[in-house]
Amino acid sequence: MADDSAEKKTGTATGATTGPWHRATLAARNGWRAWRAREQYGERSGKSTRADGPGPDDATALWRVRTTVREEPGSLARVCSALAAGRVDILTLQTHPLGDRTVDEFLLRTPAALEPHELARLLSEAGGSETWTERADAHDLVDTPTRILGLATRAALDTAELPLALRTLLGRCTIRSVPGDTPAEGTLEGTLLRLPDPAGGEIVVERHHVPFTPTEFARAHALVELDARLGRRTPREQHALTLPEGRAVTIRRADEGDLEAALAMHARCSKQTLSRRYHGPVKDADRYLRHLLSPRLGRTLAVESPAGELVALGHLLWDGDETEAALLVEDAWQRRGIGSALLRRLIGMARETRCESVYAVTQSSNTGMVAAMRGLGLPLDYQVEEGTLVVTAALASAAVAPR
Repeated sequence: MADDSAEKKTGTATGATTGPWHRATLAARNGWRAWRAREQYGERSGKSTRADGPGPDDATALWRVRTTVREEPGSLARVCSALAAGRVDILTLQTHPLGDRTVDEFLLRTPAALEPHELARLLSEAGGSETWTERADAHDLVDTPTRILGLATRAALDTAELPLALRTLLGRCTIRSVPGDTPAEGTLEGTLLRLPDPAGGEIVVERHHVPFTPTEFARAHALVELDARLGRRTPREQHALTLPEGRAVTIRRADEGDLEAALAMHARCSKQTLSRRYHGPVKDADRYLRHLLSPRLGRTLAVESPAGELVALGHLLWDGDETEAALLVEDAWQRRGIGSALLRRLIGMARETRCESVYAVTQSSNTGMVAAMRGLGLPLDYQVEEGTLVVTAALASAAVAPR
């Protein structure tokens, strides 16, 4: 999630200014996004975007599908009959009443050779309209009540989970935390949800491929209300990391309560270290910290020395529908494996939240960050523009886009 007011100041989640360096950063990131869109979404004419091609006759694929039908006797039966004729197995079904229409949402197991446009044609011939398809995976096999209870549990344990819970609940969407006043009951505006943010401002959820239904709005509002009732909460578990020289440091979650310690670490960092991290004037670095430590924007890990000083920060930032990793290690503690250890843990968190990729924005001369990304042992993509380097690690094969 990104805070629009802070975004105007910083330009990106990393805290870049709007000068030439920031323009280069945006150019490099946009280059990556354009490449990813071509690879992930393919042509919208109905061509297959799966890299593995058709499988054997008994191979199957999982799809999440929505189609809108008229609210009349037999409409659902016609859709189910059409799917059966196409050798499609219905695993779960949800209905979203809309007055004279109903949105039917399916989890389907189809023959692997059945292309998404053919699936949409089956539904269209059975009376379905505004059909949307998206590849699913084994995580979607959990029945809906169990899945929603699981999301509520995650959100109850950790303030940072709310944006992720909303994204998992509502599918592919963009979630932002912005200043503003939203009525306590929130608003539903087609493809836009506005919900009151318990942390202040409002949560804006947007998806372009299909409008939200009143049922989805009610579920999202219930999650936000749960978050509001429980207040701020951050897991306090700690993990020891033994450095090569034998000393042990502590890695734990951090939040706004660590602002003073983080500012003290800034004061001990060199200008070069701060510039590499924040990609802009060093004098502006301190004002980014409260923004970055907010659990609404992602998760932050802190490293404490044996003396209790904060000596490193690792951020996993929800950047729209993408995820950014960023590191800052105090000069006296660099080249001891702290950055690599933080990055591995951030990647583990990203996997837990089912992120498809994680990117890092840095200077092309920052060999330490590049080495840490290479050390992950994951497929990497590099985009360079005017000295700005965006390194993206692929965590899972991309899903087929909505159609």
